[in-house]
Amino acid sequence: MKNILLLVHDDHGQEARLQAALDITRAVEGHLTCIDVTPYPLIAGDGFGFAETVVVLDERDSEAKNKSVISDRLSREDVSWSWIDAMDEIANAVLDAADLADLIILNRALDGFPMPDMRDIASRIVARASAPVLAVPETLERFELERALVAWDGRTSAAAALRAAVPLLAFAKEVEIFTAQESDNHIVPEDAATYLSRHGIAANVRKADIGKFHADFLISDEAKMFRADYIVMGAYGRGRLRETFGGTTKNLLSKSKFPLLMSH
Repeated sequence: MKNILLLVHDDHGQEARLQAALDITRAVEGHLTCIDVTPYPLIAGDGFGFAETVVVLDERDSEAKNKSVISDRLSREDVSWSWIDAMDEIANAVLDAADLADLIILNRALDGFPMPDMRDIASRIVARASAPVLAVPETLERFELERALVAWDGRTSAAAALRAAVPLLAFAKEVEIFTAQESDNHIVPEDAATYLSRHGIAANVRKADIGKFHADFLISDEAKMFRADYIVMGAYGRGRLRETFGGTTKNLLSKSKFPLLMSH
């Protein structure tokens, strides 16, 4: 995990994204690529008229000022970095830049701010990107690496997320693999722990009965009890933990207080 792709956009979640990106890039001694996206205006009409032109110019001015501020800050940080300017819909621009990324950093949501809709953007990027996505809450102040919770349902997406997370899990002092007891898990959590052990990562397995609870509630509650710094999880599977992770992914993107490292 050496190539970190960060969405740069002048919104209320930018500081959380940037801090997570800096913390991770330093830890892995990698390179940070910032993609600064000026979104197309969402204005009804057949042509690209005066109103649309004003919106684009305003966006460009805002992003130019933002680029100046962030570039100045990065020049004083101890990380290798580069910059991409793009004008497109945000998810499309990030996906176009992500072919050689090892990790994509976004916000999980921006509650109360309809534009941009980060939950929708993150959902679309997770579903289509080959690289894992780290979606961070906008309240994040530092990305800590010491305690990781792996939400395990035994499916292909969970295995993909686990493999992608290995470079970060290697920094953890404690790793827990959490699963609800299900008879249809394809890969049992003990096998996931064995896989990590071969990378020199010790992990404990904890099982819980799912009962009548939704998966996102169980995962969030376990993360809180475990005092997790972040959650590793598969996204948009079709199995169960209980409904596994289609609705669970969206719910956690909306509500989670923990950074989510997701793959599909």
